[in-house]
This record gives sequence, C-alpha cells and structure tokens, in this order.
Amino acid sequence: MNDINALYALWRSKAKEPGVAAELAAIEGKEDEILDRFWQDLAFGTGGLRGVLGAGTNRMNVYTVGKATQGLANYLNEDFSAPSVVIGYDSRINSDVFARIAAEVLAANGIKVYFFPELIPTPVVAYAVRTLGCASGIVITASHNPSKYNGYKCYDARGYQMTDEAAAKTLGYINKCDIFEDVHRLDFNEAVSLGIIKVLPDDFLDPYFALVRKCAVEPDALKDSDLSVIYTPLNGTGNKPVRRILKEIGLKDVTIVPTQEKPDGNFPTCPFPNPEIKEAFNEAFKVAETKKADLLLATDPDCDRVGIAVRKGDGYQLVTGNEMGCLLTHYILSRKQANGTLPEKPVLIKSIVSTDMSAAIAESYGAEVVNTLTGFKYIGEKMTELEAAGEADRFILGYEESYGYLSGMHTRDKDAVNASMLICEMAAFYKKQGKSLLDVLEELFKTYGYWKNSLYNFYFEGADGMVKMTGMMDALRANYPTALGGNAIARITDYKTRKTVDLKTGAETPVTLPISNVIVMDAENRDKIVVRPAGTEPKIKIYTMVQGKSAEEAAARTEKYAKDITAVLGIEG
Repeated sequence: MNDINALYALWRSKAKEPGVAAELAAIEGKEDEILDRFWQDLAFGTGGLRGVLGAGTNRMNVYTVGKATQGLANYLNEDFSAPSVVIGYDSRINSDVFARIAAEVLAANGIKVYFFPELIPTPVVAYAVRTLGCASGIVITASHNPSKYNGYKCYDARGYQMTDEAAAKTLGYINKCDIFEDVHRLDFNEAVSLGIIKVLPDDFLDPYFALVRKCAVEPDALKDSDLSVIYTPLNGTGNKPVRRILKEIGLKDVTIVPTQEKPDGNFPTCPFPNPEIKEAFNEAFKVAETKKADLLLATDPDCDRVGIAVRKGDGYQLVTGNEMGCLLTHYILSRKQANGTLPEKPVLIKSIVSTDMSAAIAESYGAEVVNTLTGFKYIGEKMTELEAAGEADRFILGYEESYGYLSGMHTRDKDAVNASMLICEMAAFYKKQGKSLLDVLEELFKTYGYWKNSLYNFYFEGADGMVKMTGMMDALRANYPTALGGNAIARITDYKTRKTVDLKTGAETPVTLPISNVIVMDAENRDKIVVRPAGTEPKIKIYTMVQGKSAEEAAARTEKYAKDITAVLGIEG
C-alpha cells in the first residue's frame, strides 16, 4: 500500500490543475477520503486504466492520464521505429480533455498522433489502428460504467487490446515515471501546426462503413420492410454511426429516444448506461408508449455493446447477450448455407462464460467452435491467427455474453455498429416470415434445449474491496465444493493454476488457455458455475449455465446454484 500521507502532501504541493487542487483541499483532515484516493495507483493492465474521476493516484485525472501516456510513449519509442498512435474518445466527463492530454504527451515524445476530431466508437479506433499502421491506439472511455468513472483503453499494433506482455512492459515504464516531473507535453495546437498531430478528416470513416455493410448476410432484407425501431445511444457515441449504418442498409422507420440522443457524460436519465440491464431501456419504454416499434435498440456509451428488447403483446421483452449470440449464430449460418455463401469449416469464436447453446447450434452446421478467455482481445487474437493462415473467410461470428458481437474482419473489437446492422437485418428478415426474434428464439429452444444463462454481480468498493475479493477466490481454491444446487460437481477448472481436476479420480489435466483468475465448476449433469473477479470493476461475477427440458426447470436449478455458490463464497443476500 502507498504511503498515503506523504502522497497527499506531495499532491497538495504539486497538483495545480484547478479541479484536482480544489478536491485535495476539500478533503484535508478526512482520513477515509484521502485513503480511498491514494492507497494504490490505478492499475495499468491489458485493459489500460479505469477508475473513478477525481484527485489522487487511485483516480482518473490529468496527472494519472499523463503519467500512463508518458510510460506508453517510452515503451513505444523503445520497441518500435517511428511509432504512431491513433486516439479517440467517448462522451464521458473529461474524455475530450484526457484525449488531448494523451496526444500532447505523445507529441512531446516525438510520436505521431492521429486524432479523431469528435467522439467516436471504440471499435472504430480499433479499426483505425490497423488501417493507419499504428503501433498503438488509445480510447478514453469507461464503456458502460456509471458516470463517475472514466478509463483509458489501449490497443496494440494488431488492433486489439494489449497482451499481458505488452501491458507489463508499459507498466514498467509507467512505474519509472515521476507523475509531476517526468511527463512531457507539447501544446496540442502547436503539435498540429508542426504536423506531429494529424486531425483525421470527415471522410476517413467511409471505408469503415463500406466494410460493415459487406457483413450483411441478406443485403435485401430491409427492402420493402416495414420494420420499426426505437434507438437510444444512451447519451454516447453511437448516435451518428448507428443511425448512418441503419440508413445505409435501408431501414426507414427509426425513432431516436430524445432524452438520450445527445452526448452527455452525466447520463442524467440512465445512471447505469449498460444495455445489459432493463433500466437502460426506461426512456425507450416511454417512447414506445406512443410509438409501437418492433424493436428497441440500445448501444452503450462507447458503442461496442448493443442490447435489444422485442415487442411482445403490449410490452417488450429483453433479449440477453447469450440469446442474441444464439440468434446471430443461427441466422448467419442458416442463411449463408441457404444462399450458398457458407465457407467450408466456418468458425464461431466465443468466451468460456458464453452459452454452450450457441456451440450446439454452430456444430449442427458443421462449424468449429473456439472458446477463449473473457475479453474480446482473445477473440481478436484468434481472428488474427485465422487471417495469418489465409483463412479469414472462415470467421462467421465472435461474441461474448456481455452483449459484444462482431461478424467481420474489419476490426478486432466488439462492434455495436456492425451488430446493430445485423440485428435489424435479422429482425426484418424474420418479420417478412411473420416471426419476431422471440418466436425464432423459442424455435431454437425447442430444437437445442432450454438454456438458462444467468449472471450475478456483487460489488466490493473501496480500499478493502480487492482484499475481500482476493480472500473469496483464495478460499474457494482452498476448498472446492463437491456439490452445488443438489448436483455433484464432476470437474474444477482453475485458469489461474491452469489445470482441470477430476473430483472423482483426482486426475489433473493441463489447461491450454492463458492464466486468468477464473474458476469453472462443471456439474455431473453438464451444468456450469463460473466465478471470476471483473477485470475493470470492483466486483465478483458469478455465471450459471443450465440446460433444462423446460424453461421452468432450468430456472429452478439456476436459483439453487446461485443460492449455494453465494453461500460458499460468503456473500450475504
């Protein structure tokens, strides 16, 4: 733990940025407040930085962003010849400020910067890294976190988030920097005049949209379609690009949620701008009271995730990330097979916490299923391997249960522009057949079984939050449960120790995926329970994956698993 009082005193004397200085003065004598801001440095990892906005080493502010960028600059100048970096940002509080600071630091270190002039989706920056031949990319975003957060997402030259090795190297350089003495900056406008910073032109995105349109499975699905959609960008970056792609594919009836149309990092009508949760659709539901649309569509603030709700009678039913993964898998494979464009040996890539129902669907079409750790960079790595082997055409879909999807090779991150297009195309295709997406989903359940995939989040804020979560994971490893929900556990796979243990025989099998703090418990009846700390938020995530003969049976078993695993972890409530 940091020397709290010494750091606080140092920041009081050195931090001159008005907002930071005022906050430091306001917490004088408040030990708990000082502790929370200084007990640790924001950790730089494969996802970059993410934290609460404010003053201190454990906060997102101009100094922590500057230090991280100086470390990144030192790493790039050491490992690359004439490196360049592309920078984008979302609608969050200070995102534009942090983006300009990052550009100024890189420019001062002789690194060419390509700068998006306005807020832009995360997957577009990932696209730009490869298109421009950059050594790295930066997006200032905290994805779907509440408004008090911001973050600093970092990409490598291949267009996906940094590998463990690159992140560790960068962190090493960051740790060597004095946050007040070693960070160099060149005025943004001066750097532009010198040609070190290049502001990207408006037409830079035209090829990106052309590539997204090529991902259409049934390009004429929207022709003569009366599909109606209510769309909310949740005050984020999706407003312009999602509306553009929907217009370009021929969707005419699109209504925008007015209270969530314009960029606003305070997210005044949506405290949790996460399309995974029902509350994110509250404003869309209000619009739907007078506009009975077929589909409600919501993208998160950096437009890499998308969620939907489908009209059902007089109301709407949300479709989960796993359910959408299954719908897209079935739609892409079935339609490509029907129109003769299905590649030989198609590949579906998904995370280990995403439903195996999609795997069953994919395998029924002869597709290979590749499972990866959580984090779209791992899906990006597999895509890159396919491309390097000359087999890019085999890739049909990559997805995670957390509402992230990608069906093209144009970028290496989940892409809500691409996914929004596909979802609306799919909905229009089935509507012409007299079916909603819920009807199709029910057909899939009848064919492949009723899968219930649930996610439970438990938050542990503050300086002792990490200690609590570490203790829970350590205790679980020290005493694995032999039964949960009344069912015997057959195998435990621990991705931290990289081995699978057969609880009957004690036999151990090595795991080939990288090290990760994830524990998977496979029941004898093939149900799964997964436990892992979140990578970007102070919370423990519990996944249950159940296949039942009916929805009711699957739901009942899920409830039992959730009750037992929370008791094992010592989580109350």
